Amino acid sequence: MLAAEKRSLQSWATFLGHTEIPVLARTGQDLAELRKDEELLSARNVTRAVLRDPLMTTKLLRFLQQHKPRNQRAEIALVEQAILMLGIEPFYRNVLPQPIVESLLASEPEALIHLTQVVERTRRAADYAMRWAARLNDLHFDEIYMAALLHDLAEILLWCFAPADMLRIRNDQLRDKTLRSRAAQEQVLGFAIADLQLLLAQQWSLPQLLLHLMDDAHAQNSRVRNVVLAVNLARHSANGWDDAALPDDYRDIGALLHLSVEKVMELVCPPDIAPDGNPTR
Repeated sequence: MLAAEKRSLQSWATFLGHTEIPVLARTGQDLAELRKDEELLSARNVTRAVLRDPLMTTKLLRFLQQHKPRNQRAEIALVEQAILMLGIEPFYRNVLPQPIVESLLASEPEALIHLTQVVERTRRAADYAMRWAARLNDLHFDEIYMAALLHDLAEILLWCFAPADMLRIRNDQLRDKTLRSRAAQEQVLGFAIADLQLLLAQQWSLPQLLLHLMDDAHAQNSRVRNVVLAVNLARHSANGWDDAALPDDYRDIGALLHLSVEKVMELVCPPDIAPDGNPTR
């Protein structure tokens, strides 16, 4: 954890930029199981295990950027490409699934619950974004998936390393429903988490394609807008399908996909949720 006097955007970026990225215990277990079974051990199966964890995904990309050969010109923005370039055995030797998130937050069970919820939210956002990209005939939908999966990485890292501050932000917003996330974050942290996200991505030299797709400032671009809307839908629906922001999400998604609001709701809402956001049974 950082001392209070060091809690600035740049100091957090420096700290997180040099610390080992923790990963979920399940990720290490899944990778270990694959390594035991020669029939299952393949780049594709390792990729699936890595992509279930945005922290492990970032750990791999960061390692690849830090050890990039001088003659490598093409950027590697996808996990399977990264594993194929490294090789499976070098991946296992060099990109270790340590430290473990659950151990790091052993004394912070509430923070661990919220971190797990954010990870699940990023997975849903990535799934939404990939499905919408396919509808839009985007042949590189896997890039969209990656951008949505990593969009809220800084938030996950702060749950790991600043659980007390993140709980305070959450409680402030629960007390004041009108308090916007950015304002709550600036009150507690002194900066917005989205600013830390972009700074980290630049500091780690993540592929320019991912930097572009994760930057909400480029939301006029349809691919970036896909990511933004998927992240918004996952974030708002996590509060319940009666969240006040969802009607705007449905309208914006409809504009992106050229669908009516009713069709969007059929597409994204669970089958037991009525148009008013309430359970049908």
